[in-house]
Amino acid sequence: MSSVMKLSDAPARETRTVKPDLLTVEDAKALDIKKINELFTEHMNPGQLHFMKLLGFHKVKIERAEGMYYFDQNGRKILDFFGGFGSLAFGHNHPRILEARRKFAEEKRQEIAIAFLSQYATALAANLAACSPGDLDMVFLGSSGSEAMEAAIKVAERAAGPNRPKIVYAENSFHGKTKGVLSITDGALYRGQFKLTDNTFRVPFGDIDAIEAAFKSDPTIGTIVLETVQGGGGIIEAPAEFWTKLRALCDKYGVLWVADEVQCGFGRTGRFYAFEHYGVVPDVTALAKSLGGGKAAMGAMIASREVYMKAYGTSKTAMIHAMATFGGIGEASITSIEALNVLYDEGLIDNSAETGDYLIEKLRGLQAKYPTLLKEVRGRGMMVGLEFHDFSQTLPMVLRPVVAALDDKLKGSLPGFIGSHLLRDHGVLVAFTEYNRNVIRLEPPLICTRENVDEFITALDEVLARGVVKIVTDFVRAQVG
Repeated sequence: MSSVMKLSDAPARETRTVKPDLLTVEDAKALDIKKINELFTEHMNPGQLHFMKLLGFHKVKIERAEGMYYFDQNGRKILDFFGGFGSLAFGHNHPRILEARRKFAEEKRQEIAIAFLSQYATALAANLAACSPGDLDMVFLGSSGSEAMEAAIKVAERAAGPNRPKIVYAENSFHGKTKGVLSITDGALYRGQFKLTDNTFRVPFGDIDAIEAAFKSDPTIGTIVLETVQGGGGIIEAPAEFWTKLRALCDKYGVLWVADEVQCGFGRTGRFYAFEHYGVVPDVTALAKSLGGGKAAMGAMIASREVYMKAYGTSKTAMIHAMATFGGIGEASITSIEALNVLYDEGLIDNSAETGDYLIEKLRGLQAKYPTLLKEVRGRGMMVGLEFHDFSQTLPMVLRPVVAALDDKLKGSLPGFIGSHLLRDHGVLVAFTEYNRNVIRLEPPLICTRENVDEFITALDEVLARGVVKIVTDFVRAQVG
């Protein structure tokens, strides 16, 4: 007689599963701003809410979004010059992207393609290869910029070989918050005393001499990882000649160059990749953010075939870094396929270059008008940094020596006050940067028009015209009120 218990022999369940008190989709839609604040405090990040309250962002509930605008609970339009840190190349809810997703869902197409090949993931990989210069043609699909960059440093380390595991990265870099790329993200706040990998070496961004000295002195260096434009660093570019020299140095010393284009890629600077401005091609690169069309979480690592095959080119190594469960998921892949087509069909890369030039021209006009407030305008395309002077430098000469000792503690306060006023008084949303807190970061959608630029400039001009004292006092009154 078999001792194996049949399913029918299992003891009966004494109780049925009880559904907890769950919010429905319609419940979530109907939440008012007070309840949203409560749930965020109770279940998400109460410390983050503190900073949102300082800027007045906690009072806004977005009901819908379209094109260049959000619409809040009061029906007010908010011009989006933040752009989700570069995630909204097409603005909000682009009709072609919505239609592609609607049709995909209606036809009940496959989503999770692990057991079988996916026509959507493979088509997206082919499109990314077609958009990429040189021999960048092998693609790994993931769900975020961090995941794409993790794949990038792993393929590079594998291809460099076990004797060359060290990675060079730059000061003020930001490559993600997962633990691998956190080791090459240069921020004490994000590093948070986590135990990170120690096979890294830091150099100043754009310092070719420091890089060559590192390559010469340490033969275990196999990879260098750089953002082509530093976003979190304050929209910082290296000199044009740096990139050609870097490519030559990497070739000379056999070091693989990984270009992080998660934020600056996908047409944001007026070329598909920012490194294309310099006529050079890295060994590995990464995209995310706008690759998902503003509707899907999508990231991609794109490597040269030579690098990829060195890392994963045999049957024994092919599965070391194969796609994860949601890598190349169907609806995300078709969203990205449609996004790439829209990018070129609507001339958004060219618009980024041309309208971006217009934005920078207008901002430099404001810099000339308010030289004691605005220190520098920099960037290209729709990736622009607006740096303000330290607080003491905005004050009358007699007060500057007294306040100068507080400049470090006050960094970020003036851009924060201005950003708060722009949102509250003019319905304009801007962003900030992680490392240089005196910078307002502008990354509007690539659909941005000159009329949108004029609307933004008019609002910023009005705020700056108040002068630093009134900007501060108005902010304080708003907090008290």
